[in-house]
Amino acid sequence: MLEIITLARKDLRLLVRDRAGFFFTFFFPLLMAVFFGTIFSGGGEGSRRMAILVVDEDSSGASVKFIGRLSSSDALSVEQAGRADAAEKVRLGKRVAYVVIKKGFGKAKERLFLGDTPTVELGVDPARRAEAGMIGGLLMQYGAEGMQEAFTDPAVMRRSLSGALDSLRSPGGPDFPGRKQLSRFLGELDLFVADTSRHAADSGGFRGLVPLKIEEAAVIREQTGPRNAYEVSFPQGIVWGMIGCAAAFGISLVTERTRGTLIRLRIAPLSKIQILAGKALSCFVMTLVISISLLIVANLVFDVVPGSTANLAAAVFSISVAFVGIMMLLAVLGKTERSAGGIGWAALLVMSMMGGGMIPLFIMPAWMQTVSDFSPVKWSILALEGALWRHFSFGEMLNPCGILVGLGIVCFGLGVRSFRWAEQG
Repeated sequence: MLEIITLARKDLRLLVRDRAGFFFTFFFPLLMAVFFGTIFSGGGEGSRRMAILVVDEDSSGASVKFIGRLSSSDALSVEQAGRADAAEKVRLGKRVAYVVIKKGFGKAKERLFLGDTPTVELGVDPARRAEAGMIGGLLMQYGAEGMQEAFTDPAVMRRSLSGALDSLRSPGGPDFPGRKQLSRFLGELDLFVADTSRHAADSGGFRGLVPLKIEEAAVIREQTGPRNAYEVSFPQGIVWGMIGCAAAFGISLVTERTRGTLIRLRIAPLSKIQILAGKALSCFVMTLVISISLLIVANLVFDVVPGSTANLAAAVFSISVAFVGIMMLLAVLGKTERSAGGIGWAALLVMSMMGGGMIPLFIMPAWMQTVSDFSPVKWSILALEGALWRHFSFGEMLNPCGILVGLGIVCFGLGVRSFRWAEQG
């Protein structure tokens, strides 16, 4: 038993002395827990609000109050805009719907008993009928609240009655059966409100009055997203293949150094550059093989058709260059195979998490989405999606591809410059 305890103590001491191994055994899991906790706690209640645009064509006190009621809703995120801009954003899927408060909304509110019903226009993507129904219900709710205000505020109610009576009693007023009876009724109601205003809140309201008229306008949303889920998952799969290649070849360089293989290669008539170039070429070829294989499977089995073959070739080439450079840089970060493996995989996992390789970027808090610009995984996925379903032009492809190629060259240069050919004690 003593021998077993002694061996266990020896292994624990070795683990503690290997600082990189100790870090990735104890502290890296803690960082991952904090990372995911931050992501999933960053959205909050506000992330579930339906984003709508409001167009105020009436610019009256009643329309301003109505917008205020919509803005106070826990279910809506309200932003004012012009009609053309609102319709365009809904068409592109950037907002759930738009609401136009039509001209005459305020006057109609003041003429509850006679005249047109207050009208709004609701523009929504036909494919989002559930959201349209919810928004329509909220509009009716806040429209009814406006009517309730009219019935509970004697001054507002008397203005409505006065406007209706003036219209009914004027020579050119509306002519319909029951006009005299309605005029007499509204006159008596006006006297009642004037004499007993303190009881107006208990008057009970008038059934049959429509608080709001909603005119729906269908907006055909422009299809800018992927045709199926595999057009999203395969770019992530390709990037994970690149990550595996970078980690495997980076660790193999450390292994060859620690076991003296590189020193034996130096005895042959080979320069340092030739040896490292051979390693880089093999990594580059393997990344191409993995990418092309996955794309063939995606095309033949899952109907993933690239929008541009030339753009797709440029994306795959750029990503391969980037991860070959990352591989070379990872090879100089650890002294031992264990530390190199831990550092390499940790760095690559963080790149993946921050760049959308594990969790879609839109779920992350805003500050994390900004930080993701420093992850090659983000630009890799963007380049592949741009070629597959985002329909990037050549100019739009230059940005992610240029960043990836530049990153690969810089990382490769730093790795070559810092590379150790023998283990230093």
